[in-house]
Amino acid sequence: MAGGISMHGVDVARGVPARGMQVELWMLAPESRLLGRGTLSEIGVWEDPVTRTEVIVVGTYEARFYAGAYFEASGSAPGILDVLPFRFVIRDPSQHYHLPLKMTPWGYSLFRGA
Repeated sequence: MAGGISMHGVDVARGVPARGMQVELWMLAPESRLLGRGTLSEIGVWEDPVTRTEVIVVGTYEARFYAGAYFEASGSAPGILDVLPFRFVIRDPSQHYHLPLKMTPWGYSLFRGA
């Protein structure tokens, strides 16, 4: 997949995709604005059409994963997480930026994946 941004969430404590988790994607610079919001699919992925368009340019972005609300709704232990922001820079908009989140109610790992 060329260009764009995708987000993926996995609840590793239960061994399932984080389906239904709310997510947002913000551009912070060169201007601040919300690019999209939605929920992770049955397989734990969010790919909004806007994230594969010319809207994705060189700049600073922030992905927000609403982990606290997800864990509360799933009936998991109440944990310590709330909103997990991931700020990153796109220097080459022709590349694809996949953002996988691995989490439990007590911690997480978030990185640029393949």
